[in-house]
Amino acid sequence: MAGSRVVSSAAPLDTLADFPAIPSGWAYLDTAATAQKPQVVVDAITRAYGETYATVHRGVYARSADMTVAYEAVRGRVARFIGAASPEECVFVRGATEAINLVAQCWAGTQLKAGDRIMLSMLEHHSNIVPWQMVAERVGAAIDVCPLTADGRIDLDAMGTMLTDRHKLVALAHVSNVLGSVLDVPRAVELAHGVGAKILIDGCQSVPRLPVDVTALGCDFYVFSAHKLYGPTGLGVLWARADLLDVMPPWQGGGSMIDRVTFAKTTYAPPPGRFEAGTPHIVGALGLHAAIDYVDAIGLSRIHAHETALVAQAREALGSINSVRLLGPDDSAGIVSFTIEGVHPHDIGTILDEAQVAIRAGHHCAQPLMDALGVDATARASFGVYNGPQDVEALVKGVERVTRIFG
Repeated sequence: MAGSRVVSSAAPLDTLADFPAIPSGWAYLDTAATAQKPQVVVDAITRAYGETYATVHRGVYARSADMTVAYEAVRGRVARFIGAASPEECVFVRGATEAINLVAQCWAGTQLKAGDRIMLSMLEHHSNIVPWQMVAERVGAAIDVCPLTADGRIDLDAMGTMLTDRHKLVALAHVSNVLGSVLDVPRAVELAHGVGAKILIDGCQSVPRLPVDVTALGCDFYVFSAHKLYGPTGLGVLWARADLLDVMPPWQGGGSMIDRVTFAKTTYAPPPGRFEAGTPHIVGALGLHAAIDYVDAIGLSRIHAHETALVAQAREALGSINSVRLLGPDDSAGIVSFTIEGVHPHDIGTILDEAQVAIRAGHHCAQPLMDALGVDATARASFGVYNGPQDVEALVKGVERVTRIFG
């Protein structure tokens, strides 16, 4: 893999030099929002635009045919990466938000009716709330919300008692973007399928840091974004079981998603093309291929172990500061959210930025969760493959400075 070091299975992660946008001394702790890009991804995008660029699916000339082969190879790479049964189960979209909206409009919008119910959880991202509200309002369905356990996990025991045969869809985050809590997906699938409901899993925070096999998990829909997986922005993936894609009508009309067009009638392409109207994000897909290769070369099990160690270090150090309130479980995946008594998270973020520590501060597109936690916002540090103990030390030193400033 040119331009990157492949580390051995026994060595600690040492990948910081692979990321050209992280200068020396800057602790980037906002990976849950978007991951920095390794040089191999930058190189893949530059090469595609500067050397091999052409459109896909339409050209009969050699370069277009070559680019089409390379583009469709990404679909196969994604399928292998997430354990899909077939590349045709993987739909390229603009991001995870669009993927959820696609399912909401093309599956839920056609399958749900008045009186049906949708089950969400208290910790969902707005992207896994609002699309379902829009569909529910349109068709006359209702939404139920599963509570959390005391340490911030989705309470599957409670969900088991709440689910009925009127529930047709369950939509949950695999890993919370605020608390880092990890969902027991197989059990959630068992509960949903036990009442005949389909289940969608938001994998934005899980795919970059946990091994994922959608076939083994047993879910019906799985979504994730490229930019959180060290790839480019503007691209995401919807995985869905082939039988579900087959019954879903197209969402947008245009080029590429058709079979035959006349003014009297249009027939549509089979999935996944049916859902990919217009010229796709060709170069973004090639960047995603490079990102997946990069992550696979390190190993997701190693990435998870690395981030788990950093979370443990951060939680132990921050937990020793009296005014700091830690949120979420001790074994959160790559994410540490916290508050400081008497200090707004935006002030925390600003003071940390002065110390060259970049964190997230706000409601993290999870306002219902903020309400449940009894706060307006939190400070959130999130880790990636490029972080190390020195970044945790910088974070803690910065938090100590915040507490001194605010007394």
